[in-house]
Amino acid sequence: MGASERDVLFVRELVDLPLALRWCEWMLRVKAAMFTSAEPLILETLARVVGTDRSIDLLIDDLQAELHDRPCEIVAVAGGWQHRSHSAYDP
Repeated sequence: MGASERDVLFVRELVDLPLALRWCEWMLRVKAAMFTSAEPLILETLARVVGTDRSIDLLIDDLQAELHDRPCEIVAVAGGWQHRSHSAYDP
């Protein structure tokens, strides 16, 4: 299966969902991409999982707000974004 075939199978626009549910799904995709990556993810990489018509910055803002008062956080690192444990929980 070529790259273009994989792109067709991965629906970024989610037009069949109401906007609020699309936004939640995009947030989950961004969080999952960050959680599984050993390196900080740049905006262009994150745009591949949610599409380029979305504001990645707003998605990240919402994720940061969602993680407020939790043991994990999303931080700007090395020109990208990373999901990691909050410094208060470092060993």
